[in-house]
Amino acid sequence: MALTGRAALLAALGSIPVGILEPGWTGILAVNGPLALACACDYALAAPVRRLLLTRSGDTTARLGDTADVTLTVTNPTRRPLRAQLRDAWPPSAWQPGTETEASRHRLTVPPGERRRVPTTLRPTRRGDRQADRVTIRSYGPLGLFTRQGTHKVPWTVRVLPPFTSRKHLPSKLARLRELDGRTSALTRGEGTEFDSLREYVPGDDTRSIDWRATARQTSVAVRTWRPERDRHILLVLDTGRTSAGRVGDAPRLDASMDAALLLAALASRAGDRVALLAYDRRVRALVQGRTAGDVLPSLVNAMATLEPELVETDARGLTSTALRTAPRRSLIVLLTTLDAAPVEQGLLPVLPQLTQRHTVLVASVADPHIARMAQARGNTEAVYEAAAAARSQEERRRIAEQLRRHGVTVVDATPEELAPALADAYLALKAAGRL
Repeated sequence: MALTGRAALLAALGSIPVGILEPGWTGILAVNGPLALACACDYALAAPVRRLLLTRSGDTTARLGDTADVTLTVTNPTRRPLRAQLRDAWPPSAWQPGTETEASRHRLTVPPGERRRVPTTLRPTRRGDRQADRVTIRSYGPLGLFTRQGTHKVPWTVRVLPPFTSRKHLPSKLARLRELDGRTSALTRGEGTEFDSLREYVPGDDTRSIDWRATARQTSVAVRTWRPERDRHILLVLDTGRTSAGRVGDAPRLDASMDAALLLAALASRAGDRVALLAYDRRVRALVQGRTAGDVLPSLVNAMATLEPELVETDARGLTSTALRTAPRRSLIVLLTTLDAAPVEQGLLPVLPQLTQRHTVLVASVADPHIARMAQARGNTEAVYEAAAAARSQEERRRIAEQLRRHGVTVVDATPEELAPALADAYLALKAAGRL
């Protein structure tokens, strides 16, 4: 129970003393009869808050950057009309900065025995689960002199999914995939692909592709044509250790890695390949496997939604052994991690042969575009020192990438905007070369 500003003004004008009305709260006790009666009636006619029934409905998922609409239904089972102010509290990250006060507060009137819907539009600023906190209702009497106030817990969760901004590249990558698959262009040839048909030999063809039995049955030399194999296994491995927490632009490296992984998963599933996901630092943070082509992308997006970088050093041996258990047959293992010297030389390189002897390995890393801008800086002493430091950093990454390539690893090192299409291109190049 609370005193409104209107009642306080009347109390001040009437010189009404302050007193204790009930144990545990203070109010103003009117000494003049008319005002005391008005306040008592106002309090008595205000709808009780605790007897209200509240339920929620609406969106349970939303992509980062989009809105989510959640409806709160307020039912008034009492005999008094509800005149109220309502605050629907959510975490700060559920709103755009500066909009929480306006978006979370509502005025409503609910006649006795009826209900009203209160819409709330969320615009989350972070991935993960955003859970409703509580609903606070302040019920006014008809004169607006006294209010009843109470809170209700009305649980609801909105899962904020990765934005998948790289999906704009998917149509062009699918067009290239169709070329490789023989639907819009000539079929490819290479080791590890599926036999498709025979055609006449052309100078320059690999002599190992000649089909001697077919040649013996006709007057010209016949060669076998191939198409990329379907139903290959691809394991996407997200390194969620401390290096993934480094921010590049407005987001951590992990977000750019997830975006690239989603584009590759969408492309590979359309190619007929089986895609699995492993997120690991010192333990498994997420694992998705055994999904059908139509279900794999929603499953990956849902699993990635709650992933956050962990400020621990990644256990390369544990990651390797877990990846080998997850991919029991020959697969393409795509490791999205750092190219920093210490984690690679001390962690990844010693265990890399365990992966490369059984699988095709591709390492993708997020490069900082600020380093490239620093390398171009000139004009004063400070800029020259920055350029020298940037050049040294770039040379170090090139050295690490070359060490990985000597172990038979394909390396993709690109900025956040370029990583997803570059990774998709590397996957298509491996298919074209018959390495998948």
